Amino acid sequence: MIETDERRIKEIWNNSKTSILLRRGGKGEKLRVRICGRKLFDAGDMAWLKDDKKIDPEWNQKLRCWETPKSWFNRLVKNFVQTDGGLYIVQPFREQEKCSPACQNAKGHECQCSCMGEHHGAGNIDSGWFTVSDTFATRWGSKSLACRLITSTS
Repeated sequence: MIETDERRIKEIWNNSKTSILLRRGGKGEKLRVRICGRKLFDAGDMAWLKDDKKIDPEWNQKLRCWETPKSWFNRLVKNFVQTDGGLYIVQPFREQEKCSPACQNAKGHECQCSCMGEHHGAGNIDSGWFTVSDTFATRWGSKSLACRLITSTS
C-alpha cells in the first residue's frame, strides 16, 4: 500500500521500529536514512551504511538521520531487507492522469476512458493536458511524497 498523506508520512518518519529511506527528487540532494531500533548515532551504523564505498555517510543531528549519496539507494534497500526484514521508502510522487481528446470533447454520457468520466465532455482548454494523439492525452499532478513498506518475501 502506498501512503501519500503528509501527516501519516511524518508518523512513519518518527517511528522507532522500522528504518526509513527518504529519496528526495532535487539535483544534488542526498538520500536520508533513519535506522530504527538502535541508538540514534552509532559508528557501527556508519560502517554498515558505508559498506565498501569510499564516501562516509554524514550524520544530520537536526533531523536525526544519516545522509548518503542517492546512488546507494538500491544497495541500501537490499541490505535493509536482508538484515532487518524490511524498511519504509519515502520518495517523490506525481500522479499521472490519462484521458483522451475523444473523451474530453465528447457530447454524450458514455465514457470508456481511465478517467472514469471525470473529464468527460469538459473540453481541453488550458487544463494542463498534453495531447499525445487523437486517442491519448496525459497530465501530471502536483509533486508530493509517497511512502511504501518493503518487506522480505522469505
